[in-house]
Amino acid sequence: MIVVMKHGASQQNIDHVIERIEQLGLRSHVIVGTERTVIAALGEKRDGAKQALETGEGVEKVVPILAPYKMASTEIKQERTLVQARDLKVGAGKVGIIAGPCSVESREQILEIAHLVKDAGATGLRGGAFKPRTSPYSFQGMKEKGLELLAEARAQTGLAIVTEVMAPEHIPLVAKYADVLQVGARNMQNYPLLEAVGESELPVLLKRGPAATLDEFLLAAEYVLKTGNTRVMLCERGIRTFEDHTRFTLPLATVPYLHQTTHLPVVVDPSHGTGKASLVATMARAAVAAGADGLIVEVHPDPEKALSDGFQALTPAAFRQMMAECRRVAAAIDRQM
Repeated sequence: MIVVMKHGASQQNIDHVIERIEQLGLRSHVIVGTERTVIAALGEKRDGAKQALETGEGVEKVVPILAPYKMASTEIKQERTLVQARDLKVGAGKVGIIAGPCSVESREQILEIAHLVKDAGATGLRGGAFKPRTSPYSFQGMKEKGLELLAEARAQTGLAIVTEVMAPEHIPLVAKYADVLQVGARNMQNYPLLEAVGESELPVLLKRGPAATLDEFLLAAEYVLKTGNTRVMLCERGIRTFEDHTRFTLPLATVPYLHQTTHLPVVVDPSHGTGKASLVATMARAAVAAGADGLIVEVHPDPEKALSDGFQALTPAAFRQMMAECRRVAAAIDRQM
């Protein structure tokens, strides 16, 4: 439930409500808004809790949260969340661009592409050091060496590093180098991993599972949010359907729907969402038009020689053109990119 404090409620009033919430066996989470403060009381339903909290001094009302995802819901927070890592800003009117190769392959490759995407306007660099692959015989990434190369690219360009973490035990290592921890689609419902990335306190980019409903997606985000880490970005990267003309089906209606139901920013991945480089720029433009708060795009200096997912990677020239087109779309709907 949400405890809405009266306008002008004192800090002593707020502290008393927090203490009362915790006495009831619930967990408190304070959200300070421009008009007033609200306090979320989270946990299993307690008989009489609503009535007990309503009598507190400075309390205006106590409202049950109806959505199954409590912390992610617009019921608890109307204002859009802005997630920032270095110069990467995603949400609250900012369209952040994360670009780079599917995987780090060499020092020359990652440094070249980092400078190219930076010059084109990206503020985040993607690149997998640990790569979950369908086949155990496929390239699995350069691991810590890949992370070191990403850090070198950041030192040269200032780009925020967005890279995937696959297991809780990898988090201390990856967090030494990354600015944003990515949870891939295969791990969307890996609940120990979700809790662990939340506890890292780094921003989290959570990708939707290919067969996940939006309620399941938001409940996965809730595992991160309930640790107290509110810097979560939701990433629509396409779902499995009967269609076979694309790698996945990219449902862009997800963007406005999530904006209606959650305060978290929504990033779109047109590279995985289509699996075809020829479709990426068009779907990127459409995503911005739909209100996406960010894009994550695969770019490779030589897609034909990429060790993973080269068929969906843009060339640097195609990425520059995509960025110019997306800027015009963003300006038309009063967004900053």
